[in-house]
Amino acid sequence: MKTISKSAFFAVVASTLFCSAAMAQTATPAKKENSQQNRMTTCNADAKTKSLQGDARKTFMKTCLSGDSTTKDGKPLTSSQQRMADCNKDAKTKSLTGDARKTFMSSCLKKS
Repeated sequence: MKTISKSAFFAVVASTLFCSAAMAQTATPAKKENSQQNRMTTCNADAKTKSLQGDARKTFMKTCLSGDSTTKDGKPLTSSQQRMADCNKDAKTKSLTGDARKTFMSSCLKKS
């Protein structure tokens, strides 16, 4: 009977340790903000700075959060600004740096 008691005791101890380890792994660590959260923070700050309220704020937030091509003051980008934004995005996607980035940006911006 002592053998069964020891086995039962060790089973309980082992399951307790296993459950503790499992619970420690499922605890949510501090999350990093994703780009949408960063955009939300930025858009909220811009709307507050502009003292927007009601429908004007809703419209601004919708446009800002969607990532539409507008400047900080809400005006649409000019064609050259849009081209610069597109070329920058492409260069970042390709992970270009230094002279390779300069060459790419130069040729990209010259395209019509």
